[in-house]
Amino acid sequence: MSKNLIPAALAATLVALSPAQAQAQAALAPAKVAVVDLDRITRECNACKVASAALQGQVAAYEARANQLQTSLRPEAQYLEGALKALNGKEPDAALRTRVETFQRNQQAAGQELQTQQATLQRNQGYVREQLLTKLQTLYVPTMTKRGATVLVEVGTTLAYDPQFDVTNDLLAALNASLTTLQAVAPAQAAPGQTPAPAPAATPTPGGR
Repeated sequence: MSKNLIPAALAATLVALSPAQAQAQAALAPAKVAVVDLDRITRECNACKVASAALQGQVAAYEARANQLQTSLRPEAQYLEGALKALNGKEPDAALRTRVETFQRNQQAAGQELQTQQATLQRNQGYVREQLLTKLQTLYVPTMTKRGATVLVEVGTTLAYDPQFDVTNDLLAALNASLTTLQAVAPAQAAPGQTPAPAPAATPTPGGR
């Protein structure tokens, strides 16, 4: 599975000014464009590091369980393959058929277990990104205003830029000051008609305010 657990594909969220606001600004003065490196922010923010480590632990647990299931099923798979091959096309007896059916059920159960765990991992990763995006959205405009900018773009979308207009450090500092935790476990999915269960409380980031 990918180790980039908090992807930086956030450029499309940089809507710091509404179209009406941007049009009004443009009528008064030339746009002042600032740039930000969101990839660096998602790597270096304090809460991001803690959440990424937690997600990596979940991935490691998933991979360990997958290896455990594979190891437990392999001997029986090898035995059944040999036993069926030895029949040379003859029908297996009742005992062998029962073993085959039991193996198939166990194999199916293992696959379903891993599929459920993988879906949970994906939901947890998405939940971390959602929390991060929500907080960043509240910080874009204040960061721009502080530097006198009217437009904010992701550095990956630019061909060239003046480093003095890079607000990555400003945004990273603001994020670290206002976001102390990112929960790495998404709220449980509710059955139809039920209210989703609240997410478990997250442990504050060391040094967080």
